Amino acid sequence: MSTSSDMQALMNRYGIVGRNDALREALATAVLVAPTDLSVLIQGESGVGKEVIPRIIHDHSRRRGKTYIAINCGAIPEGTIDSELFGHEKGAFTSAIGEHEGFFGAANGGTLFLDEVGELPLSTQARLLRVLETGEYLRVGSSTPRQTNVRIVAATNVDIPNAIKQGRFREDLYYRLSTINIKMPPLRKRQGDAVLLFKKFALDTADRYNIPEPIRLTPEAEQVVNAYKWPGNIRQLRNITEQLSILSESRSITPEVLAKYGITPNSDADTGIATIGGSSGTASQHDYEQEIKILAHAVFELRSEVQELKEKLQGGHAWNEQQGSQLPVPVQSQKNTPASHTPYHSLPGSMDIATAEEIVDDDTLNIGDMEKRNILLALQRNHYKRKLAADELGISERTLYRKIKAYGIDE
Repeated sequence: MSTSSDMQALMNRYGIVGRNDALREALATAVLVAPTDLSVLIQGESGVGKEVIPRIIHDHSRRRGKTYIAINCGAIPEGTIDSELFGHEKGAFTSAIGEHEGFFGAANGGTLFLDEVGELPLSTQARLLRVLETGEYLRVGSSTPRQTNVRIVAATNVDIPNAIKQGRFREDLYYRLSTINIKMPPLRKRQGDAVLLFKKFALDTADRYNIPEPIRLTPEAEQVVNAYKWPGNIRQLRNITEQLSILSESRSITPEVLAKYGITPNSDADTGIATIGGSSGTASQHDYEQEIKILAHAVFELRSEVQELKEKLQGGHAWNEQQGSQLPVPVQSQKNTPASHTPYHSLPGSMDIATAEEIVDDDTLNIGDMEKRNILLALQRNHYKRKLAADELGISERTLYRKIKAYGIDE
């Protein structure tokens, strides 16, 4: 940006609030790269506002009069994503009753924003690489190449270099996407911006719902908001502000009110949503450290539940309250009986204790076993609704779908 007034005008236009230098540098880079057709990769934690960058790029490019399409790659099932992106021919698969143009065809001449690009399956990554290199793509079920002239802007909260090492992302695609790399800072590193954003969201909510007086933070509450780490970043702050605007009887928000919503200076935000989604600055944090913490917690809870069952079951017998008699527990006969669809807290008293002990005490238990167990519990708690289970686990719906297939979980 040529002047600070130009930057402020840009921020006002897109409703961006903040004084952080890293944020302003990201916005300035977006404007500078906009007139070109270079591919752009936006990196940052979940909830930092990455979606505003491709909009700025498109609006300041020569394509601004053309189509702009934003796609969440992590929200499209793996089995249909090729069809959604590249289109399909009639009869290409069972439900293909007609032709489908696909996003690359629909956005021809314009800009395509691929959010959560790190969640794309490898087969789709190969198709995307071909489009970036040649401008050609094939519809599903067709052998005739089609041409498209689309500007690609991608975003991810995945640590791509680490994903490359694990074989989950193509290195050649990464370099094609990241001709220009823009990093969005997390809210915890934008000192003072949280209070400014709170005020903006409070005013927006009051205006939207015709609330006579917007909520406001006391000076002490402002200190809490600034000190809190905001693991969900701007998205979490907006949600909290909207909740307070609607539910709080007092228009003056104190630290005590914030504490009721878990917002305190000493809150342990390191295990929050954003960290699980992946920090752009800490290698392997998403893939190992936080997942291990979550899985270890699940195993700890499992041990406690098994211990309670041990206390209830004496001498290999379970007390049947309805019959008023002891029934033998057929340990050996239940060894091969799958019980993965029933959470431990709902298992009957006649559960096979030997099997339960094997689950938590076997030295051969690995992270995969714990992860499968954690996924099963999340699915059960959310009545097998994948989106809700994925949100609870802190992963995308696509990742959950892939893990369900990998572990052979029967829904």
